Amino acid sequence: MKLIGMLDSPYVRRVAISLDLLGVRFEHDPLSVFSTFEAFSRINPVVKAPTLVLDDGSLLMDSTLIIDYFESLSGPASRLLPQQPQALAAAFSTLGLALAACEKAVQIVYENKLRPAEKLHLPWVERVTGQLLAACTELDKRWAASPSRSERPDQAALTAAVAWSFMQLMLPEVVKADDFPALKAHTARLEATDLFKRYPIV
Repeated sequence: MKLIGMLDSPYVRRVAISLDLLGVRFEHDPLSVFSTFEAFSRINPVVKAPTLVLDDGSLLMDSTLIIDYFESLSGPASRLLPQQPQALAAAFSTLGLALAACEKAVQIVYENKLRPAEKLHLPWVERVTGQLLAACTELDKRWAASPSRSERPDQAALTAAVAWSFMQLMLPEVVKADDFPALKAHTARLEATDLFKRYPIV
């Protein structure tokens, strides 16, 4: 199998780390949706990262759908999400915040880097920035109240860390690290592990 996409994408990186934790062997092909658009389009005409090419040539897109597919193939002990409804709802609540933070961060990056300055719509940027900071505030509260110390992070924990590292790489002036100390500490702990080091963001 091949995972297509750059690790500076939080979506590609969360898939890579998740597949590793689930024991799924894959090759990583770091194609960019920008600088290697044509090469990417020859694999997947939609040019969406991440794309996973299965052994039979089938293409899977969207990080959550890719992860869900392999979760469904894994035994209960290997899965990255709890099975009990109440615990699953709590994990999904946190995961939803982390994915919302990813989405809003990516929107801000695209606005600033791809849209001409004279066409930048500041009310929209301010709105998205507010949503991003609200998600980070809630994530920080959750890790402050219940810090995760597990050697094997679950899906919510790893996605929150991947999202934070992306924000600090791309938007450190927007998401100020010292404003979210619990989330910062959580991410630092995971980024120091061999698992995360195998898939560096840069």
